[in-house]
Amino acid sequence: MHSRKSPGSTPAPPEITYTNCRRCGTEIAGLDGRYACGVCGWTNHYSEGYRPLPTARDDPDWTGPHCR
Repeated sequence: MHSRKSPGSTPAPPEITYTNCRRCGTEIAGLDGRYACGVCGWTNHYSEGYRPLPTARDDPDWTGPHCR
């Protein structure tokens, strides 16, 4: 079996972060600066997070660009 990642390349776990909802003011928690308010439905754009999102290649089940 071939490993796509070298040992020790496991990314750090996401950090739980807190802010106030920009729409209703409710205190909300998110992961790495990405938020969704359960009260009013507001969400911030994914690009506002504190680190890049993983790509499809980072998924251990990814089998290639032409998989279904």
